[in-house]
Amino acid sequence: MEDLSIIVGVIGNIISVLMFLSPTGTFWRIFQRKSTEDFDSLPYICTFLNSSLWTYYGIIKPGAILVATVNSFGVLVETIFIVMFLIYAPAKMKARTGILVSIIDVGILAAALLVTQLFMKDDVRIDIVGFLGAGLNIIMYGSPLGIMKTVVTTKSVEFMPFFLSLFMFLNGGVWTFYAYLVKDIILGIPNGTGFLLGTAQLLLYAIYRDKKPSKSTYSDGLEGGSSWQQEPLLQASSQAQPQGVLSEP
Repeated sequence: MEDLSIIVGVIGNIISVLMFLSPTGTFWRIFQRKSTEDFDSLPYICTFLNSSLWTYYGIIKPGAILVATVNSFGVLVETIFIVMFLIYAPAKMKARTGILVSIIDVGILAAALLVTQLFMKDDVRIDIVGFLGAGLNIIMYGSPLGIMKTVVTTKSVEFMPFFLSLFMFLNGGVWTFYAYLVKDIILGIPNGTGFLLGTAQLLLYAIYRDKKPSKSTYSDGLEGGSSWQQEPLLQASSQAQPQGVLSEP
């Protein structure tokens, strides 16, 4: 059983790495144009915090090194993405990014580390850090709900990329299975949520992939407030996702 959990964990690491790298095309575009255009930095800032918490969880929980390794890679990737926002974003977005990084990635993360290290011990510390990571993970896994609504409204999967949905399905499924093998319910709940949402996206893709939106439904989708043309590829809980994660175990 232990050997199987290691194999599943390694597979989960590979899939999670691909998800972390999914916005690379966007940032190559940003680099070429020297501008972040209308993309928002908040999703990447939240993913940095999420990856940092799970890295911490993987370090302090015995036998969870595979959770730490993939999320430490996520921390590195999100750091690069955030730095690019600080370099190429317009002045207003650059200032907003700096403020959000200070509050979320420095303030909240530092507070979580200090409180759990100074005032908690052993299993309590592990559980609290796990609950924090799981809560943020569920919020981020729930973020595609907006784009799923857009798909149903416009009857088009144009802005719900198949491979992103597939990787969400695989990532959630593999890490849920891993959580079952190592009996880690804290890891299992958020990834089980991601697995179910990934399944729902694939079902929507199967239903609407060959359908072309009519002008009326297309316009209705726009007027309904999805505003996906100006939204980031990786989104926070209130944003749609046009091209591609956050997400990690």
